[in-house]
Amino acid sequence: MKATIRKWGNSLGIRIPSHMAKDLSLENGSSVEILEENNRIIIQPKNSRKLHDILELITDENIHEEQLGMPAGRELL
Repeated sequence: MKATIRKWGNSLGIRIPSHMAKDLSLENGSSVEILEENNRIIIQPKNSRKLHDILELITDENIHEEQLGMPAGRELL
């Protein structure tokens, strides 16, 4: 995809097309990493998974009993 670099204050910036932002779950204020590698600029989302997305990955097969087991003390006051 072709993009145009524009001046933004004392820096330069590019626009991320809305369909790419949606596909990568990027929104205004999202953190990204910018790397320079082999004469290329790489922009990648910073590990910004949301809690509800992480919790959806828990299954009966991968749940940790020692962390989600029955109360063993005075947890329920």
